[in-house]
Amino acid sequence: MAQAEPSKQPMPPAAAASTPVLWFFAILAGALAAGAVIGFRALISGMEWLTTGHAGSLVEAARSLPPWHRALVGSAGGLLAGLVLYWGQRWAGRGPDGAVNLDYIEAARTGRVDLNNRTTLVRSISSLLSVSTGASIGREGPMVQLGAWLAARLAHVAPLSAGQRSVLLVCGIAAGIGSAYHAPVAGVVFVLELALGFMAAQTVAPVLISSATAAVLMYGLVDPAPLYVMPTVSLVPTSLGMALLAGLVCGGTGWAMLALVERGRTAFGHIHSLPLRLGAGGVLVGLLSAFVPEVWGNGYSTISHLLQGQSPWTWVLLILLTKFVATLLSTGSGAVGGMFTPTLFVGATSGYLIAQLMSLWLPLALVGDPRTLAVVGMAAMLTAVTHAPLMAIVMVLEMTNQFQLTVPVMLACGVAHAVSTQFGAKPMYGNPIEARN
Repeated sequence: MAQAEPSKQPMPPAAAASTPVLWFFAILAGALAAGAVIGFRALISGMEWLTTGHAGSLVEAARSLPPWHRALVGSAGGLLAGLVLYWGQRWAGRGPDGAVNLDYIEAARTGRVDLNNRTTLVRSISSLLSVSTGASIGREGPMVQLGAWLAARLAHVAPLSAGQRSVLLVCGIAAGIGSAYHAPVAGVVFVLELALGFMAAQTVAPVLISSATAAVLMYGLVDPAPLYVMPTVSLVPTSLGMALLAGLVCGGTGWAMLALVERGRTAFGHIHSLPLRLGAGGVLVGLLSAFVPEVWGNGYSTISHLLQGQSPWTWVLLILLTKFVATLLSTGSGAVGGMFTPTLFVGATSGYLIAQLMSLWLPLALVGDPRTLAVVGMAAMLTAVTHAPLMAIVMVLEMTNQFQLTVPVMLACGVAHAVSTQFGAKPMYGNPIEARN
């Protein structure tokens, strides 16, 4: 018996009429997100210049300072960030929305656009102080939060339905991710895989429009190059085998990183005073930077250096260990910032070290360029901590422009996802797909 063709429900006239309006506001949301990224970067540079006398790479700024100055800047930055968060939360508590902070991911998953104005401002200022004084956290998280908040404010004044307003928030998130990482497609995949967990028909077109708008502005106003500029690397016959090994190592390392972050937060939680807690994290990272200045910042400049040329494995190992500890200290203390770029750092250095160590036993022709495995490791580690392999694959390939590595990156991400989930690790942002299983 032939199956009847399902009836197609026509779009209601009001919804059809407002669709072009939604697209228009998606363009505005993309522009606002790009502006938030550009503006926050400028504020970081300004604060960095005030505290160090330099602007640009935090690692270069740290290297230019004597050890005592690095320790002092990190300590003062952590204490000030804690004070802002403490007093700011009290100020926010007197506002109409209270002091409860709604994360943009949770807002997207629940269809809400009521991001708290006061807590967003307070957390952004606290993050600015932490990031610009060397905390080992990502600067991109606050940028995306600001992009989402601006889109939410836009949604409140836009002549749209409640459902379309929530779509506008998602547009701001996608455009923020794409702008911060110069990866517009990854921004779209991020919200569809991590924020929503499914392909929502009415969401796809506005999100694509918003992310593309932000990308055009970033390419025109900032830099059209990928986030990580590196020479093209080639595959070798054993690339898939090396990718398999990288997936296993990064899957286990990602699981351990998630567990250690939670333990770090628990340990710092015994310090009940918020300023003292963030101050303690700043002091410890500052002292660590007195010996190894490369622990400052989110790890972007070190990844760029690694992908540009040959680096001795002893130096890479030292930076990996100290930066890993610094990231645990910063996140554990409660410093406001992201984990994406520090995660990419751990993946890049881990992959690079795997290649260097394997070259001690195997001919270099079989191991290949260590930078190949650094790229593979970035994607595998990001998969292990987010449990979002599609997003990780697209993001890393876009950021490095190494699309010829698609197959080994896919293999490594699949293995890393299998290993990390096998141990029952809770992903960094949660996962809406896993939550429904």
